[in-house]
Amino acid sequence: MISRRRVIPASAGKIRQDRRRQELSKVLSPAQHQPRAERECTLTPASAIASKRDPRIDVLRGIALLMIFVDHIPGDALGLVTLHNFGFADAAEVFVLLAGMSSMIAYGKVFEREGALAGSRRIIWRCARIYLFQIGLLLTTLVVVLLWTTHYDFPPTLVAPILNAPLSGIARGLMLQAVPGYLDILPLYLVLLAAFPLVYLGLRLSPGLALGVSAAIWLAVNLHPNLNLPNWMNGEHWFFNPFAWQFLFTIGAAFAMLAAAHGGSLPRARWAVWLCAAYLGFAFLESAPWADWHLPSLRPVNMAAPDKTQLAAVRILNILALAYPLLSSPGLRALAGRRFFRPLEACGRHSLEVFAVGCICALFGRLLFRTYGVGFDTQVAINVIGLVMMCMVGLWLERRSKRAGGKAGIATLEVRPTGRKTLQGELLSQPTRWSP
Repeated sequence: MISRRRVIPASAGKIRQDRRRQELSKVLSPAQHQPRAERECTLTPASAIASKRDPRIDVLRGIALLMIFVDHIPGDALGLVTLHNFGFADAAEVFVLLAGMSSMIAYGKVFEREGALAGSRRIIWRCARIYLFQIGLLLTTLVVVLLWTTHYDFPPTLVAPILNAPLSGIARGLMLQAVPGYLDILPLYLVLLAAFPLVYLGLRLSPGLALGVSAAIWLAVNLHPNLNLPNWMNGEHWFFNPFAWQFLFTIGAAFAMLAAAHGGSLPRARWAVWLCAAYLGFAFLESAPWADWHLPSLRPVNMAAPDKTQLAAVRILNILALAYPLLSSPGLRALAGRRFFRPLEACGRHSLEVFAVGCICALFGRLLFRTYGVGFDTQVAINVIGLVMMCMVGLWLERRSKRAGGKAGIATLEVRPTGRKTLQGELLSQPTRWSP
């Protein structure tokens, strides 16, 4: 009897291997194998952009933090080359605009995927952390200034109202009613972040309407400057009026949604880039400190300095003209991811901690300048130590977060009752972490 063996063609074996690969990929990445209509329904702007960090945001925010450190030290020679010398806006506008973008990226995704309760919980915890940093910086400043001025026997200036009335001053500081001059950015950020759920809801329902309402509030504040929060330190109001600066924060959140709908970058139009360049040129000629640079003035209009407290319109246009070419450039996105910019990117990713370090270094810089003068040696020491410390803290925090993320994301094999091996691990489901 002749036995007949079944011959399986090589192509059939290859087909079986392909099917096995497809089944495994469905287990590892089920979202990629959903029907197209279902994917389009679940893919929203905030979640789309949150799938991968944009190094431009972190690098630009890192640069802004370094500039804020320099600008917080009156008499610092590097202050002649920070952003406010080249236009109407400065590093504060950069920080707030990027805060709006990163808030939409980080918390908008949570609101969409996990609901309003989970998103609100994340916002509350972040606001509590910002508040603790603000109070810690305030108390540290009071102790350092008190000890320094007592030792060197000269009167305090920066926090003199609080030191002259410590009980009421500290109490008002805890309620954010006493905000010293160089510690006024975190309170603004706290208020803006607390209002993010309303910003998110408005932008999700109608971006145009949300921006219109935000612009109307900004306009009302500029018409009635007394619409501001009180500041016991000067008997007037907050230097950064949150009712005005919320407009820039909302624009940043809208930018994040617009970029998400266009592959992570703002849609680029050549005419818009040229228009931005023209406005930046005008802002530079009008704002440059020609006398400090020992150059003849080239101001075309010689206009007064635009109001920063109420966020004057020319300042908003300046930061938008600067941000649009940068955030619409894919080439800059690739460049920002280079190894050379790693320290700046780390500073931007861990902005709260790096900002706190910068504030403490700036405080000692102010005191050293007042005690020993603004000589060359003091200038070099303060700037080198401060800038290096900020970058080192950012890199250390980044290395620690990667080490913790690597441990949390180790995948494990699990055999289920069906006998099917599946890959489990937080690395597959853990969302991208942003620290706005």
